Amino acid sequence: MTAATPRRALLAVALAAAATATVPGGRSSAAGAARTARTGGAATPATVDNRFWYAHAHWLAGTHHGTAAAAGDRPALRIDTPVGRTEYQDPHTGKKTTWEYATWTSPVHRPAVPATEAIASWNARTPAGTWIQIELRPTYTDGATGPWYVMGRWAAGDGDIRRTSVDGQSDGKSTVWTDTLAVDHPQSGLRIRDWQLRLTLHRRPGADGGPLVRLAGAMVSDVPDRFTVPASAPSFGGAHELTVPRYSQETHKGQYPEYDNGGEAWCSPTSSQMIIEYWGGRAGAGALAWVDRSYEDPQVCHAARSTYDAAYKGCGNWPFNAAYAATYRGLGGVVTRLGSLADLETLVRAGIPAITSQSFRPEELTGAGYGTAGHLMTVIGFTAAGDVIANDPNSADNAAVRRVYKRAEWETIWLRTKRHNAAGKVVSGSGGICYLYGPARPNPAQIAALRAVGVL
Repeated sequence: MTAATPRRALLAVALAAAATATVPGGRSSAAGAARTARTGGAATPATVDNRFWYAHAHWLAGTHHGTAAAAGDRPALRIDTPVGRTEYQDPHTGKKTTWEYATWTSPVHRPAVPATEAIASWNARTPAGTWIQIELRPTYTDGATGPWYVMGRWAAGDGDIRRTSVDGQSDGKSTVWTDTLAVDHPQSGLRIRDWQLRLTLHRRPGADGGPLVRLAGAMVSDVPDRFTVPASAPSFGGAHELTVPRYSQETHKGQYPEYDNGGEAWCSPTSSQMIIEYWGGRAGAGALAWVDRSYEDPQVCHAARSTYDAAYKGCGNWPFNAAYAATYRGLGGVVTRLGSLADLETLVRAGIPAITSQSFRPEELTGAGYGTAGHLMTVIGFTAAGDVIANDPNSADNAAVRRVYKRAEWETIWLRTKRHNAAGKVVSGSGGICYLYGPARPNPAQIAALRAVGVL
């Protein structure tokens, strides 16, 4: 994890998959620098750029080495003819396996925002005997090109490989911290000027089919250092609340400690499961058969196992959570950053709840009753006064999950990049990290909302 983006709490992500949101040439209609965030009535330049490939025209672009674009209701990238074989030794099991593979390299994307950080997202189907690797290569504002950084080795299950981030990657200019590529010394002025994505699709030698990648891309950002943010003015003009299932992580305390020491640390997958079920996703009996039958809400245990990062040794890898959400039929997910609670109001008004990452001392969030170095919650609505209605998984039981938090307090603990911990030490904040999950083919109101917040 980066110093600028603490983890162990995750954030939900937005997806862009409607053909109506496609621009010729394979570029999403992200508003980029033209977009402004409203805070206290003042317009501020955008600090985030999103770029996701998901349409058939997107997959036709770029460079194919053994891959092809699959058309259909939900276009995808697939293996056509493998270009080689490789032996992968899983660092977490020691198991060596030979795989055949094919690759796709995206066009170069130059963001409207020269960036200090990049976070990749992907949505994929990986049947047994398949997996994918996601890499990102930056070019810096000094003209140098960085290496291909592995942003994830991923499969929906854990029978073939252990889902993992890759530690120890750096070129002296930037470093990968779990799921985030960060410029090492942003105060120097160095930024990521543009970037490419490379996808490597693996399957067992001689097999038919293989993985399908339905969305891939990244969010890059240059959020300025800040300890506080001005509170945005409420824009609803009335109370609005979405009916989102409520799940407590605390009811799973001690369960399956092999996954991040059990439920007490499961804020991210618990939040993800709430929104997955809001959109109608539900794990089948077969997927849950491994869970102890005496445990309530076994789907939360399943979410924890399905988001676990074997290198990070936790369930708080942001893109892994978004990718898990997208394993459910008709759903997509991405990780992004938003600029204000007004953005969240725009999404909620369109029926889209969001997962946000925040850190705070107990006295900084009235009514929470705890402090945290990083925690994920689900924003489900706003009161008439503009305060935040959240499903907080750090609650004693499911009935206690719904909370109301003060608007100004919430906005600061979510959007700031710097804070003082209980010892008075300066530590990092998430800078507005958010997971957005929703229909892979959003309706017109949802498309408008996603465009308005800069995701499409």
